[in-house]
Amino acid sequence: MNPEARIIRTLTLRLIPFLILLYLVAYIDRSAVGFAKLHMNADLGISDLAYGFGAGLFFIGYFIFEVPSNLLLERYGARRWFARILITWGAITVGMSLIQGAYSFYVMRFLLGAAEAGFFPGVLYYITRWYPVRHRGKVLGLFILSQPIALMVTGPLAGALLGLNGLGGLTGWQWLFILIGVPAVLLAWPTLKYLPDTPRDARWLSDSDRQWLSVELEKDRREYGQTEHANPLRTLTDRRVLLLALLYLPGTLSIYGLGLWLPTLVHQFGGSDLATGFISSVPYCFGVIGLLLVPRSSDRLNDRYGHLTVLYVLGAIGLFLSAWLSSPVLQLAALSLVAFCLFSTTAIFWVLPGRFLTGASAAAGIALINSFGNLGGYIGPFGIGALKEYTGSLASGLYFLSAVLATGVVLTLVVYTQLEKKALAGGTPERQLS
Repeated sequence: MNPEARIIRTLTLRLIPFLILLYLVAYIDRSAVGFAKLHMNADLGISDLAYGFGAGLFFIGYFIFEVPSNLLLERYGARRWFARILITWGAITVGMSLIQGAYSFYVMRFLLGAAEAGFFPGVLYYITRWYPVRHRGKVLGLFILSQPIALMVTGPLAGALLGLNGLGGLTGWQWLFILIGVPAVLLAWPTLKYLPDTPRDARWLSDSDRQWLSVELEKDRREYGQTEHANPLRTLTDRRVLLLALLYLPGTLSIYGLGLWLPTLVHQFGGSDLATGFISSVPYCFGVIGLLLVPRSSDRLNDRYGHLTVLYVLGAIGLFLSAWLSSPVLQLAALSLVAFCLFSTTAIFWVLPGRFLTGASAAAGIALINSFGNLGGYIGPFGIGALKEYTGSLASGLYFLSAVLATGVVLTLVVYTQLEKKALAGGTPERQLS
């Protein structure tokens, strides 16, 4: 094994499984509300419109606090900041078991988003400090595996926990929030002990390995013209950052819109809560397959925008068919295609910002892009809830998501054209933009 392959393998084995575990817990915490809804709404008198609004408030809190969180991560270090995030989001998830109605649901979802803000973009920034650009596609693909895996696990887990209804005088959805919140708090201490902030803090790297990483990351800074503003907040007005923030929106809107309503859609097929949980996990199996295949193809061909275009087209078709078809089996097949495409777009997209930003500017820029994209986490669930309330059918919400992904195709072409022109004006080879 050559030195480069050995070092990248060492980094990946040491860092990525633990980061996957942390994000797995985060994603279960944020997505379990879709299963709690199956009984919580009736127990507390929460309408579909109110649920969609409250579920989406998570992302408003996320949006407001994301950039400050990433800047504080740069200041205090990843391990301490991630541990803080774990404790607060775990405690608030447990607190979700105490909600009494729509307004307390709104407050707790907003606080959960504020508590978790900065974790996902923080990990994205963390990866830019360890991996050269040419390796980031497949590494991000591995990390983002935690999203579909979490949703695969959440279905059966939530279905089983809902079955605890009545135990200790608590409802099943209360047990659900309690038992998925505790692991986040417990993981704070291992994070403090295990996770190094930078390569120079990693005792399992040799001096020569650290030197190789430093040289390769410096090559990236020169080759891609990476920027680090004296004031990292200037990144928030960087035209490239704003364009990418716009491009990120369709994918996140569709992922969260679908994820928070999928249990309701599957429940309409008929069957128990446990059956709903298992069936809901099927599309996410295809999301895992996509993340194992597509980012590697993107790295091998050094192509980002072409892959994004194809994935958005196929995802839009899949969502349209999931609404148009009447057979549960065919609907599930269409939703599996959608999951395959949506999670792959996330891994490919996140290679782009790290090509031209570094240091605190990368922390601020990644946070802004993710916070803007996560507004889709508000628009998606709320939009579907409003359409279902108005039309009486989830199909209208799926048509809405299909149209959103279709706009993603247009945005991909616009952003590619704009960044291509800028790079050519600065003398950047075309291959670096793909």
